[in-house]
Amino acid sequence: MAEELADVPQSWPVVGSRVVHDSGWVVRFREDTITVPGEPDHEFTRLVVDDPGAVVVLAVDDQDRVVVLRQYRHPVQRRMIQLPAGKLDEPGEDPLEAAQRELREETGLAADRWTHLLTTYASPGITSETHALYLARELREVERDFEPHHEEADMTMERVAYADLLGAVLDGRVADAPLASALLACEVLRHRGAL
Repeated sequence: MAEELADVPQSWPVVGSRVVHDSGWVVRFREDTITVPGEPDHEFTRLVVDDPGAVVVLAVDDQDRVVVLRQYRHPVQRRMIQLPAGKLDEPGEDPLEAAQRELREETGLAADRWTHLLTTYASPGITSETHALYLARELREVERDFEPHHEEADMTMERVAYADLLGAVLDGRVADAPLASALLACEVLRHRGAL
């Protein structure tokens, strides 16, 4: 019988760990020394970015337009088209509540219908960060209780046609991974009649 097609929890022995950098923000950088199970002399190191994870909101209005943000992202030196999103920076925070907060803070919108699309690992070879991706529908305007700073102060919001955004993702003009994952998951669910 074939093994189930699923990721499974597993932990290799950690024989040493040190924090390389901790700025006090929500992420920190550490170096772990690990061994191969059953081979205690086979030690090697891995650098890890500890990250509490994030939520991402694909907000679609009743005209089939997606709420997108244009924001400068310094690590890639680009002004990216992205979805409303934010860190799970409160210990034990419920991802759906965080998604609702981020939609309100970044766009001044709330949604009456929420669907969890996927939860993915951002880049499991280097970070523990997850992305909980949600579809938000039946949008309405609410009071925006957030004062943007730094790059967020330059962020702009617009609504774009779902089909246009899908085309931009598929031809590579829009390359934000969480946006692409959420949009493609939504598209598959639509074609399956699940949305």
